[in-house]
Amino acid sequence: MAAERHATLVYDGDCGICRYWVNYWKQQTGDRVVYRPYQEAAGDFPAIPREHFARAIQLIEPDGTIYAGAAATYRTLRHAPGRAAWWWMYEHIPGFAAVSERAYAFFAQRRGLLSRLSYFLWGAHPEPERYELVSWLFLRLLGGIYVIAFASLAVQIQGLVGERGIRPAAEYLNAAHQGWGVSAYWQMPTLFWLNANDDALFAATGLGILLGLLVVFGIWTRAALIALFVLYLSCVYAGQIFMSYQWDLLLLESGFLAIFLTAGSRIVVWLYRWLIFRYLFMSGIVKALSAQPTWHDLTALKYHFMSQPLPTPLAWYAAQLPPGILAVGTAATLVIELVLVFLIFLPRRLRAFAAWCILIFQTLIILTGNYGFFNLLTIALCVFLFDDAAIRHAIPQKLSLWIQNRAPHPGKAATACALLLTLLVVPVGVDRIFQALALPNLPVVDSITQAISPLLIVNAYGPFATTTTSRPEIIVEGSDDGQNWREYDFRYKPGPIDRAPSWNIPHQPRLDWQMWFAAYGNFAQNPWFERLLRRLLEGSPPVLALLGQNPFPDHPPKHVRALLFDYRFADPATRAKTGQWWIRRQEGLYFPEIKGNQS
Repeated sequence: MAAERHATLVYDGDCGICRYWVNYWKQQTGDRVVYRPYQEAAGDFPAIPREHFARAIQLIEPDGTIYAGAAATYRTLRHAPGRAAWWWMYEHIPGFAAVSERAYAFFAQRRGLLSRLSYFLWGAHPEPERYELVSWLFLRLLGGIYVIAFASLAVQIQGLVGERGIRPAAEYLNAAHQGWGVSAYWQMPTLFWLNANDDALFAATGLGILLGLLVVFGIWTRAALIALFVLYLSCVYAGQIFMSYQWDLLLLESGFLAIFLTAGSRIVVWLYRWLIFRYLFMSGIVKALSAQPTWHDLTALKYHFMSQPLPTPLAWYAAQLPPGILAVGTAATLVIELVLVFLIFLPRRLRAFAAWCILIFQTLIILTGNYGFFNLLTIALCVFLFDDAAIRHAIPQKLSLWIQNRAPHPGKAATACALLLTLLVVPVGVDRIFQALALPNLPVVDSITQAISPLLIVNAYGPFATTTTSRPEIIVEGSDDGQNWREYDFRYKPGPIDRAPSWNIPHQPRLDWQMWFAAYGNFAQNPWFERLLRRLLEGSPPVLALLGQNPFPDHPPKHVRALLFDYRFADPATRAKTGQWWIRRQEGLYFPEIKGNQS
């Protein structure tokens, strides 16, 4: 057998599905592998019986080593950039080689079935998956979401945690240092240890907006992403309970992975898919394991549109849908989060199907609920469930060529970093899933999980674990004489019964959100609430800026209190007759009257 300068793959030229896959492999291996049909090449390799060519593909390496069947497939892919993992698994993972060869033999005898499956899963003309356009698009979307997140925070941060805010960050950090000592710096990694005054807080949000714009325009991208992660992590810790939402964690984890995405590694693309899977699957787990029956009996959406934190105007109409449709919607949510998410790891067409289901799901949430940038970030992450071929038509051709020509090609250092990242992110992510399932922790991995937890780079998720069947609302009132009371108006949460729910996406009014959580507990469980009332007695400008119209524009009130009401959507007849969006009933006192110093 004559030695060849390149590996040679010999296949059945009369087999349509063989030609299908050979054309696909050619695009990946380039001229590193020579492809020849056995009908004209068999004579050049007399050591291989002709019937072997008809039974399975044969790969002849330059040194004369021959591989057949599944081994030949994986060995061929070893000559394609970024595809060597298949051959590594074939050689090192117990049972993988045996299963691969049996599967190859099965489909070799059923080529018609293989052909139908291939066309169904990969399409008629498959291309090697490339992610230059996908990565470029995602980074721009991520930069835009960072801009949104910091801009939304900029108009609130002083009122929430500023010097005259509800929970001043400086006081909080000082208390943490007194309690934990030096370890507080690791337990709460934030730049605001250096300075947490109003100017520092506002400057951080302004810098975050600027850095997000740098990412959008592709300027100093990696440096900007590192700075964005550090800044947002700092804000999350300084923001305390007001920055403790699932989407804050998701943005941090997405932003951390983006730092490594800039090296062009396909491994990081897969890690993003792992993130999407974990986030959605854990969301489904907490619903399935919830002690509340609304997810089990499929009545969750019957209450969700009314009881969610900040409904949109369309939520009222969604709540009027027939119970059967709402039950189907509840079941669809569970199917997407617990079943369809596994398609994320399957071939491109099934993965794209999962992506479109998730995109439609997130769009419906946007239409009926105000969740800040949460759903926008989820939609951006779904970009990784496609490849360049799927999104190429949405990007002008000249721009596509420009992006691909400038795309980074990962070197050995970038690949090594991505592999090390995988060894950290995947086991800790599995540990998080085990925690959600209440399974025993993996001892060594759990130690790593605890060690890196302060960095918030691999998080636990589980939004909408419970759907409440009622909607308590806290109404804050002030008075000059203790007899005549006037309501404080919050801009976004329900208040006046004739005011329609509003749109505030992508802004997240964090005090309005926290008021929703506080209503399901009591003021002892929400110590920040008394601070809010005392700031109103002081007439604190940054706190008043968080609210709507101030009922005491000339001077602060002398008394404040908080009442608890039960709110419900008005039924269609009441809505048509009175114009009311809500019906409310007073349930009692939430916080007793307190007086200001001037009284």
